Amino acid sequence: MRKTGYKKYVLLGIALVVFLAGLFWPLPNYIEGPGDASDLSKIVAIKNHPDKHKGMFMLTSVSIMQARPVTYLYAKLSPYYSVESDENITAGQDMKEYDKVQHFYMESSIGEAIYTAYKHAHQSVKRTYNGIYVLDIQKKSKFYHRLKVGDVVVRINDHKFNSSNGFVNYVKKQKLGQRVTVEYRRNGKDHQVTAPLIKIAKHRAGIGITLTDDVKVTTGVPIKVNPGQVGGPSGGLMFSLQIYSQLTNSNLRHGQKVAGTGTVDAQGNVGEIGGIDKKIIAAKKNGAKIFLAPYIKPTKSILKLEPGHQTNYQLAKATAKKYAPSMKVIPVKSFSQTVSSLQQFQTK
Repeated sequence: MRKTGYKKYVLLGIALVVFLAGLFWPLPNYIEGPGDASDLSKIVAIKNHPDKHKGMFMLTSVSIMQARPVTYLYAKLSPYYSVESDENITAGQDMKEYDKVQHFYMESSIGEAIYTAYKHAHQSVKRTYNGIYVLDIQKKSKFYHRLKVGDVVVRINDHKFNSSNGFVNYVKKQKLGQRVTVEYRRNGKDHQVTAPLIKIAKHRAGIGITLTDDVKVTTGVPIKVNPGQVGGPSGGLMFSLQIYSQLTNSNLRHGQKVAGTGTVDAQGNVGEIGGIDKKIIAAKKNGAKIFLAPYIKPTKSILKLEPGHQTNYQLAKATAKKYAPSMKVIPVKSFSQTVSSLQQFQTK
């Protein structure tokens, strides 16, 4: 009797360990699924320009979490979720670096959205170029462990430029192995480091960093945008629509819940993003009736490399047809075209 009881407790203990492992044991994968669809009027605040109209513009997001055995299995069985490799999500960065990059992408997208909306609303706005924001550093780079993700490069060999293209073109003209001095800003303090250039591609010299422009936007009419914990660049279009509608008191929604996604640049061009199928589900769950999806016509070379290539708009429309048939998906290419499309759609 005692041995039977002992075995029983051992089996229960093993079962408990297996159960807990299924819930909490981290796997080298991530689960990507529908996130939220937030009311942008609660995120954007413009002095003396409240949002007076019914309906809402919605900021859609994708949820990302590290996989556990149970969630891995669920994601494999659910049409709304997918299992992604660490390389696809973080590009090999640790979570601290990844979060820092996503935060910068969000801040950058907000800045471009503010600039786009203020410019189209004929309000005072200015862009100031600060330098190159370091997004990633190749392990083979001689600047690895010296530059860090989040540093802002302001000069190379005492040369200052007005865009990242200027930096890139200057470095391209240098020789492999040539030592260059990089001046950078970290946590508000200036530093410099000297190291040789490495081969990037086709015998071209380079530092070995992934970069983007670091731009500060200042406005005449004060504005505050607080996205909370949401990161990434994909909210640019929706931010710009919310800001523009408040600045101009334009009723672009006509009482509807309008969700969407897409980057926006200083020229007002809308760019494609990832996870748009998940964002359609998030929008549906939060009652959106209209979804704005980026559309960039694929080139022949892209179609040759990816015979089954789908644009953001095509994937969004196919997802909506299957899971949200009453939702209207509108293709958008630029900020001005998006505004026109909303105006035309509401008059039909």
